[in-house]
Amino acid sequence: MLIRKLWPALIWALIILILTGFPGDYFPEIIDFWEWIGPDKLVHLAIFGILTFLIFFNLRAEYLVSKKRSLFVLTILGVTLAYGLLTEVLQATVFVGRDGNVFDFYANSTGALLGWLVFSLVIRKKIKI
Repeated sequence: MLIRKLWPALIWALIILILTGFPGDYFPEIIDFWEWIGPDKLVHLAIFGILTFLIFFNLRAEYLVSKKRSLFVLTILGVTLAYGLLTEVLQATVFVGRDGNVFDFYANSTGALLGWLVFSLVIRKKIKI
């Protein structure tokens, strides 16, 4: 069953949703550009990189036997990118004390791509391509 394979990624996605829903005053105020670009964007990179890696890793058997591997990759990346966009839209429209940010979405997207890249490196090393 697909849900059993994806439970780590689903739990992580729920954690992301909870964290992105916290009011902004729960997090320290950012003072200058380097502080703005640093910790917050690194968190976005990390959480979406982990999410994407978890999805790919838990579906690795399907990935390895997929005849349309590029479609498989694009589907998973599309889902994680859509989820990253959803969290930003929810921050802009629903979550109190939060605001959506296009640069956060860029960081989410970059994190998703890095998660796929790390998975690709891990799987290639395991199957010695």
